[in-house]
Amino acid sequence: MSEARDRILARLRGRGKGHTGRLGRSGATLSRRRPDDLIGAFQRRAEALHAQVYRVDPTGWPRLLGQLCREKMLGNLLYGPGGPLGGELREASREQQGLPDLVGFEREVELCREQIFFEIEASVTSVRAGVAASGTLVLWPTVEEPRSMSLVPPIHFAVLDSRSIHATFADVVEKESWNRGMPTNALLISGPSKTADIEQTLTHGMHGPTELVILLLT
Repeated sequence: MSEARDRILARLRGRGKGHTGRLGRSGATLSRRRPDDLIGAFQRRAEALHAQVYRVDPTGWPRLLGQLCREKMLGNLLYGPGGPLGGELREASREQQGLPDLVGFEREVELCREQIFFEIEASVTSVRAGVAASGTLVLWPTVEEPRSMSLVPPIHFAVLDSRSIHATFADVVEKESWNRGMPTNALLISGPSKTADIEQTLTHGMHGPTELVILLLT
């Protein structure tokens, strides 16, 4: 297992141009498109997977977040005070932009498990990148924004910069320079949680967020 892992890491850290295998037809086509086309393709695929996508100006997303929280009648919102969104969220709260009570994730998961599972109504996290071919979000959980923030609360708000949307996952790995700094773990999120029983009946929201709301900064 160790030798196999070392071979994989060596390939990722190599000096080649990343993925050298054949892409699927849709992935190859998307890789040749302009950034605006990638944004549209990402939104269509994400919405097809039951995600809610809102395009918003980079300076206006906290106000839109507050509006959506009011519409969903949310009483609190989990966020990472030390994460990429922390400063803007605190400023928006001070300016009374309609945000519910902000709950900062500042403790180890084991110490606040009851609160996360039974009291938190929604969370908001940053996003590392988006995959246009599948409408997928790529998250790099950190101490400031651990993975439980996007996997447990009933509603997950995800803030994605449209400049970080790439055609395929192989493009994400290459263009986001994973070979220079591999994440300890990465989350690939395609729509709200879903599961299927033995009869292949698909149900959403059984073991995670029932809603995935993407604020797409354009």
